[in-house]
Amino acid sequence: MGKKLGFAAAALLAASVAMPASAAIEDDLQNICLIVKNNDKSELRKKMRNIRREYSLRMGDYYTGIKCSDMSLLRYAMTNASHDVGEYIIKAMSRSDLQQKEADGLTIEQWADQNGHLKTPIGVALIDRLNTD
Repeated sequence: MGKKLGFAAAALLAASVAMPASAAIEDDLQNICLIVKNNDKSELRKKMRNIRREYSLRMGDYYTGIKCSDMSLLRYAMTNASHDVGEYIIKAMSRSDLQQKEADGLTIEQWADQNGHLKTPIGVALIDRLNTD
């Protein structure tokens, strides 16, 4: 009986330690969509620096988990003409992250091309980043 209680207590403790971290990062990322929509590069930089410091995560680690109006951050930035923020996100991500297909099966480049965003400053920055050695 003591071993079962010890295991249950350990499991409960582990869950209680893990849950606040997950909830805390969600709280920290809560207003990121508003930051992107407002094209607030300075605030985004502070938020990303805080996430990197507090959780040892880079943009590519949490990028796919963030949706703004059912779009990824870069698609949302393109849709809202948030050029400064979009270019900053592109610089913060690896080329391999930028080449990943999103939920609809399209890469960011393919989606931007289909939606007329490749000639925007974000689209140009994306192409430059993808073609850089």
